[in-house]
Amino acid sequence: MSKAHALSIPSLDGIRAISVLIVVLSHSGFVAVPGGLGVTIFFFLSGYLITTLMLAEHERTGEIDILKFYARRVFRLMPPLLIILAIAYSLTYVGWLQGGISVYGLAAQVTYFANYYGIFFDPGNSVPDGTGILWSLAVEEHFYIFYPLFMSLLLGSGIRLRTVGVLLGLGCLAILAWRIHLIYSPGFMPLRTYYASDTRIDSIIYGCILAVVANPVKALQRGGAMSPNQWAMLAIAGCTLLGTLLYRDEAFREGIRYSLQGLALMPIFYFAIRFSDREPFLFLNWPWVKKIGVYSYAIYLSHYVVIRLFAANFPAIAAKPYIMFPIAILVSIAFAAAIDRFVDPYFRQLRRQFRPGTVPRPAVLSASE
Repeated sequence: MSKAHALSIPSLDGIRAISVLIVVLSHSGFVAVPGGLGVTIFFFLSGYLITTLMLAEHERTGEIDILKFYARRVFRLMPPLLIILAIAYSLTYVGWLQGGISVYGLAAQVTYFANYYGIFFDPGNSVPDGTGILWSLAVEEHFYIFYPLFMSLLLGSGIRLRTVGVLLGLGCLAILAWRIHLIYSPGFMPLRTYYASDTRIDSIIYGCILAVVANPVKALQRGGAMSPNQWAMLAIAGCTLLGTLLYRDEAFREGIRYSLQGLALMPIFYFAIRFSDREPFLFLNWPWVKKIGVYSYAIYLSHYVVIRLFAANFPAIAAKPYIMFPIAILVSIAFAAAIDRFVDPYFRQLRRQFRPGTVPRPAVLSASE
């Protein structure tokens, strides 16, 4: 896996595109579309990709530079987040967007505390409408506070990757047990298990497990078509995923559903990456699908603000999903393209200074650099 850090892993951008389209469709009013599944796929993909890059870094340099890891994430995630928050708060201030404005709400969103703030302090009255989706960013960042240290300690000790996978699996079991405990506790609210980091990070961990136990990157050069057994595994995984969406029992949905989805996504991701040049995964690597995947973070940040903006000012349009969806996706893509063209190039250069094995220059980069 020594080249994994420089490898554009096939199908990942396509999977990002599918995930964000699921979320936008759901928020646009297509109630049959499971928006939560899109977020769960994002979580899984994040765990898989970050772990793959960590393993490549450790193999190449013998360590995981935790401070550089944090710096890269700040320069990648924070600029688009601050821009969309500035837009949302401005729209709320002038009365075009519903919701509220408060120092506490803004602080919670900027410091990645939005999920617990929404659960325990304010369900949305003190933040702009459409920014409630930032709960998912909080879940990811809470996980990545400790995960680099965890991996650094384990890999530095010479422990086998399969043992790392077992430890991660035990973590998933512990989180499942914690969810079940909460479900049967007095006064339980589904919001508690859906938004909280301590009940949702296992969706990220399942992706980490795939990276350390059966990383498809290692099989990219093997070629060949999927065997009948592999097709059967893919079908079982797909049916399992569908079953988690159709079964509506609340205890199941807030308990074992996330665990089953994580397990089902393992073979789906494995085959989508390993057989990216074969059916049924070819479409994930079409150029326009990959481009949406590249834009997915900015699309995710902005789309719900757009939808809620129309709901507040043009309710007749917002009430028609088949009109609202194309508007939301096109405006969000335009926002993402602007970020990619005018904002990200500068921060991309900064991120390069914090790549593994590099020494950051003390001087701030100028635009010409």
